[in-house]
Amino acid sequence: MSPTDPIAAIATPPGTGGLAVIRVSGRTAIALADTFFRPSGPASPPPSECATHTVHHGHVIHAGRKIDEVLVTVFRAPRTFTREDTIEVGCHGGAIVTRQVLEAILAAGARHAEPGEFTRRAFLNGRIDLTQAEAVADLIHARTERAADAANAQLAGHLSRQIDPLRDDLMLVLAHVEAHLDFPDEDIAPETTARLLERVEKASAQCERLLRTAPEGQLLRSGARAALVGPPNAGKSSLLNALLGQDRAIVSPVAGTTRDTIEETANIGGFPVVFVDTAGLRESGDTIEAEGIRRSHEAARAADVLLELVDLSSPPAPTIAPVFHPLPPGRRLRIGNKSDLPIDPAYHAIPANDLIRISCRTGEGLPALRERIRQSLLEGAASSESASVAVNARHQDALRRTQEALDRAGSAMIAGASLDLIALDLRIAVGAIGEIVGKTTTEDLLDRIFSTFCLGK
Repeated sequence: MSPTDPIAAIATPPGTGGLAVIRVSGRTAIALADTFFRPSGPASPPPSECATHTVHHGHVIHAGRKIDEVLVTVFRAPRTFTREDTIEVGCHGGAIVTRQVLEAILAAGARHAEPGEFTRRAFLNGRIDLTQAEAVADLIHARTERAADAANAQLAGHLSRQIDPLRDDLMLVLAHVEAHLDFPDEDIAPETTARLLERVEKASAQCERLLRTAPEGQLLRSGARAALVGPPNAGKSSLLNALLGQDRAIVSPVAGTTRDTIEETANIGGFPVVFVDTAGLRESGDTIEAEGIRRSHEAARAADVLLELVDLSSPPAPTIAPVFHPLPPGRRLRIGNKSDLPIDPAYHAIPANDLIRISCRTGEGLPALRERIRQSLLEGAASSESASVAVNARHQDALRRTQEALDRAGSAMIAGASLDLIALDLRIAVGAIGEIVGKTTTEDLLDRIFSTFCLGK
């Protein structure tokens, strides 16, 4: 398998549609099109004679018959996504015709692309770095505008522009230490050691700042789960409907209406949050309701944030054991519903910060609740205003290893340890930080990243 072989894949989602696009990339991709594409009009040139970034009408031919009427777009290297010659075939959508067009292209000499192979070639050919390659997948899978904006920022190189100078600075520190290793008779002057230590500590602080964006990155990419729990008729289903802006759950004054968990996703401050409506918590002899209550506890244990509802117009209900799994205080929000009704005296003395008062009927307090949910999910993260990037789990692991190595190197400098030990930790730091942008890579790492991509990317 040659890294320049022409590869082909359907680049649009499967299913029936007006159009589908099949992408072909490789050193001979444009010449390959001559064998399966017949331009309209007898004087029209074949793709191999066409200028770059031009579109041509014609038919895909296979085994002597017309498969489909198509548009072929020619892109010549290096002004392409992969920096290879590329063509895109726009055909009619639909499973059968799209598969037949792809089969014609494969029969002409292309091979089927592996998941993420187009983006992998863009990385290997130097068009994008590894963070930008990952941003392509993030952009495709973004579920909110904020997630798409973050992916676009990373695709534009925002993270790279912070990582590259950091790595370059560490390379200079390492070079300085290794120079003294090569000339052991010349000691490092105290003022030089102080300057090197300052740069190491500054780099460690930069890693810490980037690591604080990890919770936001996790939320943007994977979302969060929020469980709505409480006694029957507290308004859990009403709150779910209010947060979604649609009637998803059945609302009834009859206690025990919800017998199973209901899950739906809502946009909370730009983050996708899966809200789980659960059965009301109470002692029940009904077998089906009891199973629903058991599932309520399971949903609560799996949640990233717990929304504990009470009915402000009724006396507090007794707590139902077992107690939910421990969460940070900021991740357990107590919510008092039905604030539009006369409030039971038991709730009067509870501070507003400890009991968020809302009314699902009038909408009172819902904007404030949305903000509290957003704040609880971002607890401990860098603020959106100060963070221009949001690192993913792979970046987080590399940054932690970088920071740990830098901290060891800094401690060794302060203690006057051997330069060999200092250089070893600096090399570890440079290697780990280089993994983020792809300047330190292995085939296993690339396989792991690009295997998550769809075939057409």
